[in-house]
Amino acid sequence: MTDPRPIGIFDSGVGGLTVASRVGEILPSEHIVYFGDTARVPYGTKSKETVTRFSVENVEFLMRHDVKLIIVACNTASSLGLEFLKRCFRVPILGVIEPGARAAARYTRTNRIGVIGTSATIASGAYEKAIAKLRSGKYIFSQSCPLFVPIVEEGWLDTRITRDIASIYLKGLRAKNIDTLILGCTHYPLLKNVIGEVMGKSVRLVDSAEEVAREARGILEASGLLNNSGRPGKQKFFVSDEPPRFIKMAKRFLRRRIKCVKADGIAR
Repeated sequence: MTDPRPIGIFDSGVGGLTVASRVGEILPSEHIVYFGDTARVPYGTKSKETVTRFSVENVEFLMRHDVKLIIVACNTASSLGLEFLKRCFRVPILGVIEPGARAAARYTRTNRIGVIGTSATIASGAYEKAIAKLRSGKYIFSQSCPLFVPIVEEGWLDTRITRDIASIYLKGLRAKNIDTLILGCTHYPLLKNVIGEVMGKSVRLVDSAEEVAREARGILEASGLLNNSGRPGKQKFFVSDEPPRFIKMAKRFLRRRIKCVKADGIAR
């Protein structure tokens, strides 16, 4: 049995391309349809109701491509709209928060876990809630790092400025003696080298993009939905605005050039 239908992935912009990249590595035969809502980014400054409405529209767009699984690659949408999406649609829907939380709970040795993310994600307490559901006795320390997203999008991945900002943001977490750190934003894996350097070798970094790709594979295997063709999967990319800018930044996230097809307005 093989299911050639694509996996759908949506994000508020380009950050979810780290998820698309990991899915492509872990599930190389799967086709991917990616939608970046670049006309309405960022989601982190908007209300729960607005983010949920945008998320529903994004899923409706992906459903038009007959997807068999949807990954919500946006941390804000995962924290604010995921449960509503699961109630509204029959297709399996996976967010990025719970896979990252599960991985951190497995990896920690001292039960002291750090979380970094955008201001909205940290304010939601989504990772703390997800980890608390798994097992009590964990100490969670959070830090918002709002400048990390523009730093990544500027391409300043390994500069003195980046190291200085990372040192300021992460100073408090270092003082908490954490042994595991969740990268709670899909932009942050591109700063993994700098973050790892600042935190030290004793701290394990949890890449939520990689963890969600592994869980997607598990869901498809368990449901008999894997594409077992053995041929490389194809990837299609759609945005709601500014395809040239998306193409430029996508090369940084995917380490290759893509052809981007502009969506004719949101969810159309």
